[in-house]
Amino acid sequence: MKVLILCTGNSCRSQMAEGFMKNLDSTLMVYSAGTEPAKNVNRLAIRVMAEKGIDISTHYPKLVDEFINQSFDYVITVCDNANETCPMFIGKVKHRLHIGFEDPSDAVGTDDEVIGGYRRIRDEIELKFKELYNTIKKLNTNE
Repeated sequence: MKVLILCTGNSCRSQMAEGFMKNLDSTLMVYSAGTEPAKNVNRLAIRVMAEKGIDISTHYPKLVDEFINQSFDYVITVCDNANETCPMFIGKVKHRLHIGFEDPSDAVGTDDEVIGGYRRIRDEIELKFKELYNTIKKLNTNE
């Protein structure tokens, strides 16, 4: 199964989701990309994923155009901006889903409050993508 996870900057939420999906099942082909990729993966996203034992430090933001000529079983947007621009994704897609999350990089406050925001979003992503994975697994078993 081939999955593409989209976000605007491909520096945080989509990278975390990619990390969780790859960790759930090494047989999945999981990629992430952005409509306006950042320069690097967010350092706090790398940090909070490491707390879960998942290393995304070697990931890098990619432009969605790199994947346009490929086919995917699932294209999943994880932020509202990508959901609004994603319909322009013209690659072959069996299923399009939107699972939106707040952008933790918008967090303000003390260092503890900011990292707490990243952990909250990370945990929401983990929960939603585990649910999605289990649903997909059931569907494929029933076919």
